[in-house]
Amino acid sequence: EVKVVESGGGSAQAGGSLTLSCTASGFSFDNSDMAWYRQAPGNECELILSFTKDGKTYPGISLEGRFTASLDNAKNTVYLRINNLKPEDTAVYYCAALNGHSWSTEGGDCRHYAQSIGYEYNSWGQGTQVTVSS
Repeated sequence: EVKVVESGGGSAQAGGSLTLSCTASGFSFDNSDMAWYRQAPGNECELILSFTKDGKTYPGISLEGRFTASLDNAKNTVYLRINNLKPEDTAVYYCAALNGHSWSTEGGDCRHYAQSIGYEYNSWGQGTQVTVSS
């Protein structure tokens, strides 16, 4: 089965850090473009960053030096590290991949948002909730 599963969300204090994970099965991240999105309550989805299978990274929102992504090929897992958490980071975080397999029904509004702006990520996770308190 082709899927991605996010984990690592939770509650945190402002100023702290979290590392989100996105683990793929049925395909390899190192052969896929992928991205991290988020959707805050009542807001539209935002592209946090995307990176291509040839190793190029493209920021979406202003990363402010707080968001970094990394890939562990051995674990087929992509990480998103968020430092200096702010209450406005409260959102559901999704990872998505473009891998040529069938389309996922996960990803909520962010899957439709990505398509609307021309990103054809087809594998989406169910999201992981991050809640930051001040």
